[in-house]
Amino acid sequence: MAKIVVAVGGNALGNNPEEQKEIVKITAKNLVDIIEAKHNLIVVHGNGPQVGMINQAFSIANANDINSPIVDFPECGSMSQGYIGYHLQNAIINELKNRKLNNDVSTIITQTIVDKNDQAFKNPTKPIGMFYSKVEADKLINEKQWQMKDDSGRGWRRVIASPKPTDIVEKNIISLLMKENVTVIAAGGGGIPVYQENNNYYGVAAVIDKDFAAAKIAEIINADKLIILTAVDKVMINYGKTNQMALDKINSAEIREYINDNQFGEGSMLPKIQAAVSFINNGGKESIIGSLKKSEKVIKGLSGTIIYK
Repeated sequence: MAKIVVAVGGNALGNNPEEQKEIVKITAKNLVDIIEAKHNLIVVHGNGPQVGMINQAFSIANANDINSPIVDFPECGSMSQGYIGYHLQNAIINELKNRKLNNDVSTIITQTIVDKNDQAFKNPTKPIGMFYSKVEADKLINEKQWQMKDDSGRGWRRVIASPKPTDIVEKNIISLLMKENVTVIAAGGGGIPVYQENNNYYGVAAVIDKDFAAAKIAEIINADKLIILTAVDKVMINYGKTNQMALDKINSAEIREYINDNQFGEGSMLPKIQAAVSFINNGGKESIIGSLKKSEKVIKGLSGTIIYK
């Protein structure tokens, strides 16, 4: 029996709740394959488009009604954990029942500890919400004072601080549930960012990269494998150029050379690779980055990019 952490990208889950409900049915089939094979499974999901949608809805409501409250990112993140977790949990449970399996599934509202002095707060890089054209991005910069960046040529997105996770508040609960063979959905959207002061936790407006949170959980539980599912088949070097090349299998030292050569997008592929390498460097055996649509093959190591020690 292996302990496997699977990270599912928020962008790969669709652009709205209806799309998401359909996509997670397919995802659930592949995740239940892991459960049926008697492995322990933790699922971590992204929330970039979803938390942006929630935050935008409250912003629009406040703009039209001064009595409507402003809701900050810790609260928006917790809402996204709930509704994405519900969709995943529901789909996994239904797939388990279809296979006459009695495993339990639980979504944990997770708080992720960060250092309030993390340099990320001085240089926001984490893309959230929808993609915009350059014209739309310039308008948002002027009207809302948002910080916007181009996301690997796919469009412009708002960026906010993305501090690194240092620990998980609910780690003991996660470990306890795993010992009882419960499939756990945790650290959704990277978890709700909190910092510790005077023995208390306080939420902070930021977004923790879900891949780093997944790597931190994988490290804490001593997982055998970290799988990062996203919208692309494999990690690419020279992306978008005539000499573009997919990476099939690579060791952590070799891929660090590509990182140093700035081969990967700061707000897209780079965090996934850094998280995968971090897991390997902290005792993990293997990380795989691959397509959510080919998750069955990725989970078996037949697709995606494999990173090893």
